[in-house]
Amino acid sequence: MSVFSEPAEVKKNVLATRLRNGETFDATCPSRRLLSHLTSRWGTLTLITLLDGTHRFGELKRKMGGINERMLIKTLKELESTSLVHRKVYPVLPPHTEYALTAQGREAAAHIERLTDWISNHIDGT
Repeated sequence: MSVFSEPAEVKKNVLATRLRNGETFDATCPSRRLLSHLTSRWGTLTLITLLDGTHRFGELKRKMGGINERMLIKTLKELESTSLVHRKVYPVLPPHTEYALTAQGREAAAHIERLTDWISNHIDGT
C-alpha cells in the first residue's frame, strides 16, 4: 500500500499537524517509516542522485561514493516500497535495471535537496 494514496493537496501539512498533535511521536505512526527512509544518509543521497534522471544500479553506486552494494539494494527497495522510486527491469541478458523517481519521489527529493543545500551553506557554523 502506498503512503501516497491521497492527493497531494489533501496531505499538505499532515506531518506538521501530526507533530502538533503528538501522533508522529507515537511508535505506531505510519509516517515514521517514510520519515526514516527520507532522512537516512543513503536514502537522502539516493533521492538527490536520482533528481538528475534515470540511473542504472552501477551508475548510482559510482555517483554515491562510499555505499556498498548491499546497502544500495536495501535503500532502493525501501524507497521503492514507499513509492518514491520506480524500478524498471528489462528482460535482457545481462539483466538491465533502471531506477527513477516517481512524482512523489521528485517532490520529496526537491525538499531534501533544499535541506542539503542549506546544510552545505551552513556547514562552517555561519
